[in-house]
Amino acid sequence: MVVDDHPMWREGVARDLAEAGHEVVASCGEGRQAIRVVAAARPDVVVLDLQLPDISGVEVIHGLRAAHAGVRVLMLSASGEQQGVLDAVKAGATGYLLKSAGLAEFLAAVRRTAAGEPVFTPGLAGLVLGEYRRLAAGGGHAATGARAAAAPRLTDRETEVLRLVAKGMSYRQIAERLGLSHRTVQNHVQNTLGKLQLHNRVELTRYAIERGLDD
Repeated sequence: MVVDDHPMWREGVARDLAEAGHEVVASCGEGRQAIRVVAAARPDVVVLDLQLPDISGVEVIHGLRAAHAGVRVLMLSASGEQQGVLDAVKAGATGYLLKSAGLAEFLAAVRRTAAGEPVFTPGLAGLVLGEYRRLAAGGGHAATGARAAAAPRLTDRETEVLRLVAKGMSYRQIAERLGLSHRTVQNHVQNTLGKLQLHNRVELTRYAIERGLDD
């Protein structure tokens, strides 16, 4: 699903996705419209512009996830302003890509978002991880802390994969490091998400950092 208030841009993104083999189930020009449509369209990924004419991208993210809990959001914005990036990720965006990205980079970002991998324009990943570390140092996530008290035990392999997730490594990089298949790493991550009652790799990364697993 593509959400952008510029018709030519929205149509171009939808066309690029369709030509790459993705099914575009809906496209919208406003945030409230996207929230109304998402429950019926049930997209795996929403490509969302941060700046919309009616409500903010952050409000849209909250609305999308409330209406369709399984959706993953890839922000596609002309702005790389730090606070906008952090606000989007805190709201639940899986990734954040600048509109200056090339087509191949964009399509790869969509695929990775669909797989639950955090995706950020180069330079933004460090910013997001740094913010998570700052919040963890200040005890800034009480809900995750409460979950930790009764957190189920992870296997040694799941913990090993979790440490590498916390370092910002992709599934492919983790697979190469541990001598595993890409699919096996995905399965370990999905099992860990289920055990910890988390929703995506962004939340998992934050969980790991709060426990010092990125050292």
